[in-house]
Amino acid sequence: MRKTQVGEQGTIGLVVPPQSGGERSEPERSGGTTSPSAAARIPGSGSRVPDPEVAAKPIRRHHSAEYKLRILREADTCGPGGIAAILRREGLYSSALTTWRQQRELGQLAGLATGKRGRKPEPRSPLTAENERLRRENERLQKRLKQAETIIDVQKKLCEILGLPVHIPPEETNE
Repeated sequence: MRKTQVGEQGTIGLVVPPQSGGERSEPERSGGTTSPSAAARIPGSGSRVPDPEVAAKPIRRHHSAEYKLRILREADTCGPGGIAAILRREGLYSSALTTWRQQRELGQLAGLATGKRGRKPEPRSPLTAENERLRRENERLQKRLKQAETIIDVQKKLCEILGLPVHIPPEETNE
């Protein structure tokens, strides 16, 4: 960057800023100065200039159905310049509005309101629930029966050891 300068005797000369060997005279465009104290500020606003660096891995944004519907309502109520302002403010593209409008017309946004992802649970019939309950009860009763039979066997062996008479009731037969 060369500037002209008028000397004391009225001569015009070129002023060349000093450069160190191999360095550029202006900061790199991808980031400029990296020290926090040298960060640029927008004059008069007091807010920082956004960082122009691009993230190494892009982050995919997910918007809820409520957010999409709110933005669509705002876009429907504003004029032609207002839509551009909304898109800039929210960091969206116009294609997102087009897609969201199509989803709204097809009724797909209403289905997104729950926000649950993944497999949907299989609908359970009342017979399946009853079958499960009866199966668990059957297992519980079989365990209790096995425990009672073990106790009875121990009592019989104890009676034999002690020489006590064992009273065995006759089995009932269904005729």
